[in-house]
Amino acid sequence: MKPTLRIGALISGGGTNLQAIIDACENNRINGKVVFVGADTAAAKGLARAARHKIPAFVVPYSDIIQSYRKAPDAFPLPDDANLTDLYARQRLFPPNTPMDRLRSFFCTRAAAESRLLAEMAAYGPVDLLVLAGFMRNFTPYFIDRFSPDPAHPRIMNIHPAILPAFPGVDGYGDTFRYGCKVGGCTVHFVDEGEDSGPIIGQRTFPILETDTLEDVKQKGLQAEWQLYPECIQLFAENRLAVVKMTHALENGSIQQRRVVKISSGLV
Repeated sequence: MKPTLRIGALISGGGTNLQAIIDACENNRINGKVVFVGADTAAAKGLARAARHKIPAFVVPYSDIIQSYRKAPDAFPLPDDANLTDLYARQRLFPPNTPMDRLRSFFCTRAAAESRLLAEMAAYGPVDLLVLAGFMRNFTPYFIDRFSPDPAHPRIMNIHPAILPAFPGVDGYGDTFRYGCKVGGCTVHFVDEGEDSGPIIGQRTFPILETDTLEDVKQKGLQAEWQLYPECIQLFAENRLAVVKMTHALENGSIQQRRVVKISSGLV
């Protein structure tokens, strides 16, 4: 028996994907155990799911940190190891013409929140994989450098409610529905410095019928998510995911490089 995967989970809302992961661990569909659940708000209803399964939980209140910055931006305490110049240079969340005060507000508050998040997580010992189960916050290079610094071996996984790279952002199913797509779906991917831009691990699709409402699309999507996410986590547990850099020569003569996930058969 391979060692049990130690999984940390972060949520912002009801935690239905968290429940799917917990259930899969308890039913041995994932060779792993959720060792903590963190949230960015005490109002996250998924915290009750952690309590029912006796999983330790904590809250890092992002909104309180943001409000603290707005009250006194010049006196806002940054983590000692936060380098704002480096964060500005490496981030891929904002376009180049973003006003500096917007960048400073975002990266000061996120570095402060992420520093607290890392400290809370450390109290539960090392984890092999961090899963975002409806965690509605983008990570900055500050967090990624400290938790998952090796791009060849990423350790942060997310599920997105659309077939990436289409419709990144917070409303994937809504964007899919309003665009008139005939097929919807969800994507599990590793997290990088961009918004929903990391290497894709798995995808699942479903048909969108003429009679479907947006709520129908969301329900179909959730059913697909609850199946796909545990499957991808188990692939990680089995060490079957490899991130490789692919180079493509385009017809216009340019070269494109992209990191992609290769899934091994697992057969010896």
